[in-house]
Amino acid sequence: MSSLCSDSYLPHRNSRTGSPDDISVVDSLAGSEKGKVPQTLETTSSLESLQSAEQRNVLNVVDQLRQCGLESTLALPQLVVCGDQSAGKSSVLEALTEIPFPRNDNLCTRFATEIILRRAASDVITIKVIPDDERPSAERASIDAFKESISEFEELPSLMDKAMTLMGINNTSASKSRAFAKDVLSIEIGGRSRPQLTLVDLPGLVQTETRGVTEEDVQLVTEITDRYISQPRTICLAVVSATNDYANQGILKKVRKVDPEGDRTLGIITKPDRLSPGSGSEQSFLDLARNEDIFFKLGWHVLKNRSYEEGLSSFEQRNVSEISYFRRSNFSTLPKECVGIASLRNRLSQLLFDHVKQELPTLRKELDGAFTETQSLLAAMGNPRATPQECKTFLTQLSLDFYEVSKAAVNGHYEGEYFVHDTNHSFSLRSPTTIRRLRAVVQYKNSEFSNLLRSRGYKYHIRKQDEAGADDKTTKTDAAPAISLTEPVPPIYWSISTALDWVRGVLVRTRGKELPGNFNPLLVGELFWEQSSKWQQMAEHHIKDVAEVCNRFLDALLREKCPKDVYTRLWSSKIEDALKLRLDGSAKEMEKIMEDIKSYPITYNHYYTDTIKKRRREREEKSLANCIDNATQHVTLPGCNSTHTSAQVDARKAAREYSTKVDPDMENHSCEEALDCLYSIYKLSQKTFIDNITTQVVERHIVRGLEKIFSPVTVNGLSDTETEAIASEPPSGKRQRDLLENKIKKLNDGQRIFRSVMRSAAP
Repeated sequence: MSSLCSDSYLPHRNSRTGSPDDISVVDSLAGSEKGKVPQTLETTSSLESLQSAEQRNVLNVVDQLRQCGLESTLALPQLVVCGDQSAGKSSVLEALTEIPFPRNDNLCTRFATEIILRRAASDVITIKVIPDDERPSAERASIDAFKESISEFEELPSLMDKAMTLMGINNTSASKSRAFAKDVLSIEIGGRSRPQLTLVDLPGLVQTETRGVTEEDVQLVTEITDRYISQPRTICLAVVSATNDYANQGILKKVRKVDPEGDRTLGIITKPDRLSPGSGSEQSFLDLARNEDIFFKLGWHVLKNRSYEEGLSSFEQRNVSEISYFRRSNFSTLPKECVGIASLRNRLSQLLFDHVKQELPTLRKELDGAFTETQSLLAAMGNPRATPQECKTFLTQLSLDFYEVSKAAVNGHYEGEYFVHDTNHSFSLRSPTTIRRLRAVVQYKNSEFSNLLRSRGYKYHIRKQDEAGADDKTTKTDAAPAISLTEPVPPIYWSISTALDWVRGVLVRTRGKELPGNFNPLLVGELFWEQSSKWQQMAEHHIKDVAEVCNRFLDALLREKCPKDVYTRLWSSKIEDALKLRLDGSAKEMEKIMEDIKSYPITYNHYYTDTIKKRRREREEKSLANCIDNATQHVTLPGCNSTHTSAQVDARKAAREYSTKVDPDMENHSCEEALDCLYSIYKLSQKTFIDNITTQVVERHIVRGLEKIFSPVTVNGLSDTETEAIASEPPSGKRQRDLLENKIKKLNDGQRIFRSVMRSAAP
């Protein structure tokens, strides 16, 4: 697999020049004894003076958050080293951290490696593996248990062998090993002179499948790279090798896709000494380093890797060689802060410090938000529900909350936390916020029903004699369309004469033994039944509408108060049936009311006779007024030169005309009397019907007692079997509970870290 090695310390020939390639290091491999480098934890002076105390304190906050395991919950600020295979990534990492990683000539970086440098009282190296979230829980537990510490680098190869075996990367058993893993190898190195710095080295991008590397492996490496570089708080260190045309190196395309403005990408050019001095290739990389070709706001940096002859040199010797090269090569024209490992350390240290300092307030806000959200999710799951007693306790508390909120909503007492939700939202029946205030919605719907029945509940709108307008072409025999679910059919407009013709037709077919001028008492009933024929459909629609509002209220309340699995079982086993019984009860009550409506009207309310008298008096007064007008003459006053006139009323003429206006046709008189009776009984019955529907049906059967559907009394009556059937926690719920509890612990640790930082920063 030597063709896949990103940075092997063993030399191989350059295909263009025939000279040995630079020697580099693999940060995630078991090592051989060949080519030993210093194995102590000592550092150079340049690394010791990398950071100020303020920088270390700020960066320490992020490292502590990462130690809490919050990188899977929050996008933490981090430096990520990424690039194609053989680009020199691991050499960059080794030079930055001064850690002599194990080397091998036939292995390459197979997984993400997290290098954590931190100040500590003693020199120690701690290795652990962070398992991929997609691994089975048993494998994750086994991997989580792996954690070992050493004090010398020479012990690192054997530990990394163990880690790779744990991840399934074991080259001694190629038939069972995997080429790459999504797990993360974490190497924490503490020391008195170590800076506070964390970097992540990613597997090099593989362009095509080869022996031992499948297309799935190629995709996996791409997925790992994309996952890290796409995080908004990641600073990408995009490493490109000068031995290959940078236009052909895929990492540049990837970072420009996730960071098109170049706000968080720093380009690093390696192996510049492989370029022929004065060549076009060298000039191209010089232009790139000057940020003149591919522009990154963070700019570019150039490093020189060790040569073959320098393979066993110390870090100080490596740094001296690099300084010498940049002093005498064409790259000396670049600014000093853009070349060499020492300036890169300073650059990255300041860059990461500024980046973290800028992101910390937002990071804390996101952490608090994630903590609140996770607490809400866990609270919605309630207490653990493994035993019948735990299930009963859970349902009792749930039913108590349900009862109190429902009762408050039914009574219109909106004082609890449940009702203080987006109070600025406009009143709309489509709004979940509005539905929470159930009594307000029911009142609104009742008022709407009352107004609608008053304005459109009658079949015929009979105009008064002085009311203008033509009759509708629709006749009383025409079939009316079905009433809409939202708006009833508008009434048919008739004049008085048309209405009297209608009454006359009904009078003829209901005639009994009554004397002329009288009418069968059943006539008023038939007229009333036809005039109120739309009431039943309008009332049924209103009842169903209010029932649906109550369903929505209970549905939203239950969804908010309990887990989804409990909601489904509780709704189907208890709530749904109870609501159906209430709706059935309302339907039976409605039937009784309609039986009364379809029976002959009975009333002892004096309003009925008062209304009839009032209508008769209005007709008589209008007729008398017309007769007086006709008997009135306007004459000019004698001797008056003005246009003023005097009105003279001929009382005898007015009385004579009024007496002759009496219709001798007794049937017309009967029709007028019957129409007066219809108007009076309709108006009176309409008010009673509205009250009966809203009180005896809606209130009695739909709204009142809604809180009793699921109350502590209901829970107390459940058997253990019923309790477990409703509330027992499924395996998936238990796993979800464990995840949420673990997440809350991590977030709580994160909040504790921030509080500690704030206390230490206080004067």
